[in-house]
Amino acid sequence: MTGSLLHDAATRKPGGIYPGTRRLAGRAQTLTCAVMAGLKCARPRAVVLVVAVVAVVSGCASSGGNFSGQSFEPSTAVVAFPSGQPGASKPAVTLGTKDFTEEYILGELYAQALAAQGFTVHLKQGIGPTEVIDPGLLNHSIDMYPEYTGEIVSTLTNIALGAPGDAGSNVAPAPPTSWQQTYQQAARFEDRRGFTLLEPTPFQNHDQIAVLKSFAAAHHLTTIEQLKGLGPLRYGAYTPEQTRYEGYVGLQQAYGLGNLHFVPYGLGAPVYAALDSGQVQVGGSSSTDPQLRSGKYVVLSDPKNIFGYQNVAPVVNKGVLKAEGPAFAQTLNAVSSRLTYAAIRQLNAEVVLGHQSPAAAARQFLATQMSG
Repeated sequence: MTGSLLHDAATRKPGGIYPGTRRLAGRAQTLTCAVMAGLKCARPRAVVLVVAVVAVVSGCASSGGNFSGQSFEPSTAVVAFPSGQPGASKPAVTLGTKDFTEEYILGELYAQALAAQGFTVHLKQGIGPTEVIDPGLLNHSIDMYPEYTGEIVSTLTNIALGAPGDAGSNVAPAPPTSWQQTYQQAARFEDRRGFTLLEPTPFQNHDQIAVLKSFAAAHHLTTIEQLKGLGPLRYGAYTPEQTRYEGYVGLQQAYGLGNLHFVPYGLGAPVYAALDSGQVQVGGSSSTDPQLRSGKYVVLSDPKNIFGYQNVAPVVNKGVLKAEGPAFAQTLNAVSSRLTYAAIRQLNAEVVLGHQSPAAAARQFLATQMSG
């Protein structure tokens, strides 16, 4: 979760339309279909997400393409932890996470750091992907969760999903061309919905395409676009990627890879196991996966930049932030500011390869970071 979220100026279509964008009404309809198809209509909470996204995107159109006039400048400067026990006597908060290893680690990091400052935190791990966990914010079953900024910009605002459309007054905002711009778009989106996007992590977890080193050598592969010249291929990836532009949709639309057959897997280890066994030839991986250290895999470059900028930032209900006081946000920002590429890759390795629990890995990391 490599490259820019979408396309640079060289790929811009006439009338300000980018590949993968369409007019807002069409985008809302596409997102509705994608969410409901992806969830197989089994989770009524998804309807809440669709309604909220349609409302926010419509608001964007009515304001000339801007979510808010406010400036949202991100910072990854190291933040100090508060002193004392500022969370004592504050209301309890519920922190949710998605359903893969890195999110479990992030949930433990934020929850344990807050608890160390006296805050009461109920941690709800493994709720599901963006399309499933986001409705929890809207229905107040959770107060916050760590999200990837590119997922907010693309999955929740649906900028990149759908076929190119003709120009009109309701054109989607231009896709971001930097991690800072991605954060700003995401923060504006959340602000309009009544949430605050806290400061981002220095690390990004990009989606990317990996193949076995032997497969790449046999077919002289270095870039994603070279997969088009091969026969039918099985593409194994995290299940939600099937309906996301930063996944199966983008691979088909931007690269014309109609030869890929999508095979759904859990994130991380199952995809690498499928590559190793030959069940799939192409795998959806993440830039912070510890398995990439083995040297067994080659990550194909993404010249069309379909994968988003993906810093992590906690999304928090504004009312909760106010009730908890400034030390609450300061604590979360202090954790985020210390999560460099080296730090998160080590944490992931300790859990995935070293078989530590996410709680133990987080505890060890925080012991070194909060001791001063």
